[in-house]
Amino acid sequence: MKSLFDTEIERQYGKVEYQFDGETIEAARDNGRLTVQLNEVRRICSNEQWWTLAELARATGYPEASISARLRDLRKPKFGGYTVEREYVERGLFRYRVTR
Repeated sequence: MKSLFDTEIERQYGKVEYQFDGETIEAARDNGRLTVQLNEVRRICSNEQWWTLAELARATGYPEASISARLRDLRKPKFGGYTVEREYVERGLFRYRVTR
């Protein structure tokens, strides 16, 4: 079931097919998987609450490294140009909040 957030993205931009890039990306192999990850991270973070990577990993089932990469992607204009705030918690732990 689509969230209101997903519906709003499609209303504004149409059905979005992302093209990920990077040295190790193979479009045929990776774009579908990374698109699913990106949409899930964006959906969960759409509540504008603070999340640690571990909390997002538990909520999505994806590794923390993947979550971190998708948060970086969300900052890019081609993935929505979101503001991804980072706040220090303690002992090297940060938490993140995604806003428009």
